[in-house]
Amino acid sequence: MKVKAMQEVKDYNIQKGTKVSDLHRQMMQSGGFTSKKLATGIDIVKRMLSDKECLNFLSFPADIVATGTRGILRDMIKEKMFDVVVTASGTLDHDLARSYKKYFHGSFDMDDAQLHKKGMNRLGNVLVPNESYGIIIEDKMRKFLYDIHKEKNDLATFELCWELGKRIKNKNSILYWSWKNKIPIVVPGITDGAVGYQIWQFGQDHDFRVDIMRDETLLSDLVWNAKRTGALIVGGGISKHHVIWHSQFRGGLAYAVYITTAVEYDGSLSGARTREAISWGKIKEKAKHVTIEGDATIILPIIFSALK
Repeated sequence: MKVKAMQEVKDYNIQKGTKVSDLHRQMMQSGGFTSKKLATGIDIVKRMLSDKECLNFLSFPADIVATGTRGILRDMIKEKMFDVVVTASGTLDHDLARSYKKYFHGSFDMDDAQLHKKGMNRLGNVLVPNESYGIIIEDKMRKFLYDIHKEKNDLATFELCWELGKRIKNKNSILYWSWKNKIPIVVPGITDGAVGYQIWQFGQDHDFRVDIMRDETLLSDLVWNAKRTGALIVGGGISKHHVIWHSQFRGGLAYAVYITTAVEYDGSLSGARTREAISWGKIKEKAKHVTIEGDATIILPIIFSALK
């Protein structure tokens, strides 16, 4: 058996004016540990996006939309890097709320009982005043749903996202660019959030329904008509599983990059590495794949910068 020549571990040499493209190369040459995984992930995403026969998914949880990382996700959709997005209901909450109100810096160590007394909700080290979340979402969703109901009363979640984006009219919004570029955002757990709750309330006295089966039809049609599928998957849960579940019907993802802070020893989907999905046929045996362990609020800006 021919032995592959070993590659030398090289030190970083970052100078004033070092570009992200050069940093990417140095991360690959550094040999360890997560930096090399990140560099590998960048290479896989680049290859995935350049594959014109590949249907590309972007999947992420809602919490990062409460941070400035929302801008990275927005620009990925604005620049049409991905064909379809799968996310959680809270993404709609935070995107809609932040289109009209402000969130603020906080700390992980604040007194939560005192915050509650002041009408301030803590999401990690982000502070969300009541008026910047529940109140504004209730106000806007009531108006939007009355308006939407005049034209239609039965929508898939991706169609609802487009209707919301059309009405938000804020270029900082993920939903706005989804509508503008007609990139579907599928929300399998649509009722698990403030936007979903307002839909339920509106439906109590109006003939109005969200048909999640139409989302499944959309995903099935997209996957079955694709030559290959690829995905950048942030975090886990229902958003992650929906992508890999549907991709198994195309023989599994040909490209897969996971970003996660979850552990795998408890058997959770969020912590499951790409290699586990291979056993299920959700990622191809010969796929280009990597799991990057780390905080998406750090990793996503680096990946996006390297793609520019």
